[in-house]
Amino acid sequence: MPSVFFYISGHGFGHTVRQIAIINAVGARLPAIDLVVRTSAPRRLFDQTVRVPMTFIDGPNDTGVVQIDSVRLDERATIALASEFHRTLRSRAEAEAVHLRGRDARLVISDAPPLACAAAAAAGIPSAVVSNFTWDWIYEGYETELPAAPDLLPTLRDAYSRAHEGWRLPLHGGFATVPHVRDIPFVARHARADRSRDDIRRELSLPPDRRLALASFGGYGINGLTVAPFDCLDIVDLVMTAPAAKMTVPTGPIHWVAEEDIYARGLTYVDLVAAVDVVVTKPGYGIIADCVANDTAMLYTSRGRFVEYDVMVQEMPRFLRCEYIDLDRFLAGRWRDALLRLLDQPAPPEQPRTDGADVVAELIVERVTPQ
Repeated sequence: MPSVFFYISGHGFGHTVRQIAIINAVGARLPAIDLVVRTSAPRRLFDQTVRVPMTFIDGPNDTGVVQIDSVRLDERATIALASEFHRTLRSRAEAEAVHLRGRDARLVISDAPPLACAAAAAAGIPSAVVSNFTWDWIYEGYETELPAAPDLLPTLRDAYSRAHEGWRLPLHGGFATVPHVRDIPFVARHARADRSRDDIRRELSLPPDRRLALASFGGYGINGLTVAPFDCLDIVDLVMTAPAAKMTVPTGPIHWVAEEDIYARGLTYVDLVAAVDVVVTKPGYGIIADCVANDTAMLYTSRGRFVEYDVMVQEMPRFLRCEYIDLDRFLAGRWRDALLRLLDQPAPPEQPRTDGADVVAELIVERVTPQ
């Protein structure tokens, strides 16, 4: 069976959730193609939401950014780890090329490991970078640390230049050496159309008549947040999610939702996003796209030195009701003033397209289907 390979960064969940949306869209169109996922992201994310057959190969494709938690990172360790991994990029690419040829790969999708582009080129297979950034652009932001890794950026840029094309998502940066770049609408997840917001709240035992703020911090979490003395509980109830084994006893206007319970009820995380009034988070592509697609407001804080953050802060107000809270106030639970400003905001001035998964799927079909 011919295949399409998806090389997905294991950094955070944003790369994974948008590629799952694309994989579902491709699988619905090309049931006779083996969709192969190569990533170090947790397998459970795919098991929960992939609706089509796929092959999963566990393994690192890149090193991303070294996170202390969702809002703090280690710049020096980030560059050191990336430099060490990509020092052997050529030999890694040659080894990957063997697998690509062995599975009759017709196209390679990179979100956004440079390894994918180098491996596809070594195998003589076309590749496309499908992302809102490239890692060379992210690492450019660490000027103080880069002198210790002089070969890192040239290596990444050379690998990206070997892609056949780039399908660039909103809130973007980089792509300096990616050829034939075209812009794509948001790849976003949409809540189920057959269940109302009230239905979802009822199924997850959330109050129907209170404003709800969902704390959403992906796989890295926030150290100490759950014990903060929140000052906003008179105007919102808070919603926290966790695996059932790690949940604490609910108290007053703080509600815990077991991650397993969401999926056991035929829902997904984005259904919860659509059922609340506000998501409290650090800005990343995945959660921004979820909020845009489901008209949920966002209260956000900073996330350390990450150049993507500046682009998102500049662009978000066009599509999204959003409000900033500084990290100290956020960690101390002093959210009330920022939430009041956010809840008083009008609708954003633009309503962007959020059908990027279908757009990308059609592009993939065009490239792997014999004419």
